[in-house]
Amino acid sequence: MLFEFIATIAAAFGMAGLALIITHLSKLAGKRAPKWLIPLFAAIGIFSFQIHQEYNWYHQQVAKLPEGVTVVKTAESTEWFRPWSYVKPQILRFIAADVDNASVQLDNSDIYLVNLYLFERRRSVQKIPQVIDCSVPARADYVLPEKGSTLTIDEHVRQTTAWRDLTKDELLYTSICPTKA
Repeated sequence: MLFEFIATIAAAFGMAGLALIITHLSKLAGKRAPKWLIPLFAAIGIFSFQIHQEYNWYHQQVAKLPEGVTVVKTAESTEWFRPWSYVKPQILRFIAADVDNASVQLDNSDIYLVNLYLFERRRSVQKIPQVIDCSVPARADYVLPEKGSTLTIDEHVRQTTAWRDLTKDELLYTSICPTKA
């Protein structure tokens, strides 16, 4: 975030410098440029850079994901205080699944334990372990057992009542569960 702030200030100074060149050229031409031109160009630099960053944040984050981590859901957003987002909605949140490290559980071959990563602009990444039941299909949060607890994943699956339905065309289901012929 510090680097983004520094880059925003640099964009403002760059655009203000361009306006300064325009004011000097207008003096050479015998006309005077308005005094508000430099602050206007600085503001344009700030807004342009921030809008650019908001639209490119998702692609930058996806490019940084390690191999085997797949994006399974994105959330597009339009906000009244970002009127340009009505023209092209922005992706400010997405969920990625660690597909390569999804472990099949020994007691039940249709139950997988997978880590989901929640990404949100200007927030730290959250890791949420999920249990995916491919036979139902459904998913549930997996609460890591406390120290000294002997609760296995299979017992946790039997005890949990907080199952959320998955459809077979969702990316989370298709990337974790093997296709059955």
